[in-house]
Amino acid sequence: MQTFTLNDGNKIPVIGFGTFQIPADGSTYKAVKDALNLGYRHIDTAAAYFNEREVGKAVNDSGIMRDEIFVTSKLWLQDYAYADAVKAIDKSLEKLNLDYIDLYLIHQPYGKVDEAWRAMEEAQKAGKIKSIGVSNMTVKIWNKFKDCFNVMPAVNQVEYHPMMQQKELGLLMDKNKVLIEAWAPLYQGNKLLLDNHVIKELGTKYHKTAAQIVLRFENQMGVIILPKSTHTERIKENLEIFDFSLSDDEMKTIQNLNQEKGIHNPDNPGVGEWLLANFDVHKED
Repeated sequence: MQTFTLNDGNKIPVIGFGTFQIPADGSTYKAVKDALNLGYRHIDTAAAYFNEREVGKAVNDSGIMRDEIFVTSKLWLQDYAYADAVKAIDKSLEKLNLDYIDLYLIHQPYGKVDEAWRAMEEAQKAGKIKSIGVSNMTVKIWNKFKDCFNVMPAVNQVEYHPMMQQKELGLLMDKNKVLIEAWAPLYQGNKLLLDNHVIKELGTKYHKTAAQIVLRFENQMGVIILPKSTHTERIKENLEIFDFSLSDDEMKTIQNLNQEKGIHNPDNPGVGEWLLANFDVHKED
């Protein structure tokens, strides 16, 4: 598996398997086991996905050495107060049944981010977490919280796809040597992207699906990609993007599709309040 090197020196597989909205009814366990069997070595979950236990069980049951699998989880904003964050990190470790988490993220950048980040920095020093990062941070939000980073985030996981290429944010992250991770790298299957004639023509040329063209583009842009599927054949296809390369001109053509148009705007007023009202990570406690 190809890797990128994070600003802390740790290596991260360039493609991971996303588990957002896969239910914890055995479906997550099966999907993660399938992904690992097919060659994925990077699994992305979160406390607010409510499937950490199944992710951890699949990892532990895989027969693959722990140090060969990169596991990401995320702290929910319900637990950003320092003492709550300390407990939540241990809770994620317990649910995953792992000795450490490879990457742990601030999931939503609202509220007591400074306290949460301090707890994460301490957990990293203690060896509970290898790398720490953030998610859904726009330029505006980054500038609001950047002074609380004694340790620079290793990644910023944001919406990223050809229609939403995060140009301004990308320049800021490059300046700070922070890698962008793409959630919704396929625009959640939006036909505006997957039926676009540029993408489809390149698919015909390279004998690849539209999704494979998009994922290869993002990979060549230096973005970590996290496609998600519960269908074994699709999980397999999403990994088969390393046997061809897009030319510089083809990359520019896809870059020109950018509209900075996405699914979610973290800068919208009331987002943090809405998330807190609709996701309770302690409902099962």
